[in-house]
Amino acid sequence: MPARLRLDSLRAYLLSKKGAVEETPFGPDTLVFKVMGKMFALLAWQDDPLRITLKCAPDDALALRQQYQAVQPGYYMNKRHWNTITLDGSVPESELLAMIDDSYTLVVRGLTKTLQKQLEEM
Repeated sequence: MPARLRLDSLRAYLLSKKGAVEETPFGPDTLVFKVMGKMFALLAWQDDPLRITLKCAPDDALALRQQYQAVQPGYYMNKRHWNTITLDGSVPESELLAMIDDSYTLVVRGLTKTLQKQLEEM
């Protein structure tokens, strides 16, 4: 899959999450996807291959790193809770989408009850 197509489809999937927004707080090279002001994905969109950083439960983070060479501790993030995945084709798309879903869910679960209620009402 060409990098541009993968980038477009990834962005669309990330932005399809309820309340998701895209920002560039760290400069133009990193797209940051947030829900209710909290990051759930960072996409190094100019890298070739692309790299995405996602939140992950600590035990799952370790298991994914053992299973896939393309999954490494989160780049510039808390390495216990974040993984950076190099999109070189070695991680199946279904697995990547599940990792995105998990990251989003973990972040939403960590929101205050007030923010969770605001999100539900969107």
